[in-house]
This record gives sequence, structure tokens and C-alpha cells, in this order.
Amino acid sequence: MTDLLAALGLVLAIEGVLFAGFPGAAKQASANVVATPEGLLRTIGLVSALVGVIIVWFVRG
Repeated sequence: MTDLLAALGLVLAIEGVLFAGFPGAAKQASANVVATPEGLLRTIGLVSALVGVIIVWFVRG
């Protein structure tokens, strides 16, 4: 559970830095996400999750 909370905190910190440092680019990226078809977003999300699990598996293994 500690690792999950640490990972969540890291995600929030990275997103915070991106939004604080590059607000225009963050707004443009958000607009691009809204315009992207749901099927493609679902595929990107599943691939990202799989890559994340593989990275954690190798790092922790």
C-alpha cells in the first residue's frame, strides 16, 4: 500500500510540474485528448498500463 501511495504522489508531482511550468501546452494536450476517439484513448491507456506494470515488475524483481 505504501508503494501505491508513493506512486500516486509521484504522478501528482509530475503533473503539477507540467501544469505549472507549461500551462499552455497542458491546455493544448487536454484539448487534444477531448478530440481523440474513445477507442484510441482506451488502447493508449491499456498499453500505458501494461508498460507501467512491466517496468515495475523489472524494477522490483
